[in-house]
Amino acid sequence: MALLLREKHVRALLSMQETIVALEDALNALAQGKAESQPRTRLAVANGVLNMLIAAAPSFGVVGFKTYTAFREGVRYAVFLFSAQDGQLLAVVEADRLGAMRTGGMSAVATKYLARPDATIVGLIGTGNQAVTQLMGICAVRSISLVYVFSRHQREREFFCQEMQRLLNVQVIPVITARQAVEPADILITATTSAEPVLYGEWLKAGCHINAIGSNWPHRRELDFATLQRSQVIVTDSPDQAQEEAGDFIIPANEGLFDWERVHNLADIVSELRVGRASAQDITLYKGLGIALEDVVTAAHVYYLARKQGLGEEIDLLH
Repeated sequence: MALLLREKHVRALLSMQETIVALEDALNALAQGKAESQPRTRLAVANGVLNMLIAAAPSFGVVGFKTYTAFREGVRYAVFLFSAQDGQLLAVVEADRLGAMRTGGMSAVATKYLARPDATIVGLIGTGNQAVTQLMGICAVRSISLVYVFSRHQREREFFCQEMQRLLNVQVIPVITARQAVEPADILITATTSAEPVLYGEWLKAGCHINAIGSNWPHRRELDFATLQRSQVIVTDSPDQAQEEAGDFIIPANEGLFDWERVHNLADIVSELRVGRASAQDITLYKGLGIALEDVVTAAHVYYLARKQGLGEEIDLLH
């Protein structure tokens, strides 16, 4: 029978280090043509949006999809996993925590391959749920000593810093402007819901690496055009999906200011099909969108762990 894996199971089973390893393996499979991931499809209704992401990862033994609804009342996520051999349903996974972990894990992979090895200072704009796993991921791949954090609301900003300092055992300092978080940063994270830029290229330190993960809508962007101009290396998890969703690129491209040829696939960097950072002074940029393969492979990892440890609820469904 299939397994129903709830949020509590995902939290108990999924570590950041193992998420990063699974995602690296997935990107290598994608670069080698051994996995496939289709861009997100969205269906809007009067009160919200239904989203669907489909992927096949035969080398992981699975095919599957993530679906979620985004309504004013909340967002609800689930991943359905099927056997790549006989199509049987393997698992239904509640995927809120899973999505946050794979998003942080993908930024960690990008940071591992693109940030300077001696990067120790992080700047973070945004303090929502995604910001937590972003910092977890960065601290898993670099020896971070100091984090500067900005968000618009002082109380939430200060509470976030206290909690992350306790969780990660690094110094986490709230600042009162975005610029104060950006200027000293070796690694910069934008994790906001802003429709207008929160990061300006003139603030960037030479040699920094940027993980921009907040927007996946064509009319929203976190980065100004100067940030793209100053970035020597620009990668994303899906160039095809970026042309549909990455407002950070779409808006300047539509104005004739940005060339899509500059956008490369992170999978090609991970698999060494393309060179990443060429100089310690290079500014590098990863635009994270969230692709189906990331969810399906991470869910598969959780499923195999659950089977091994005897966790989850067996369900008699879709024989």
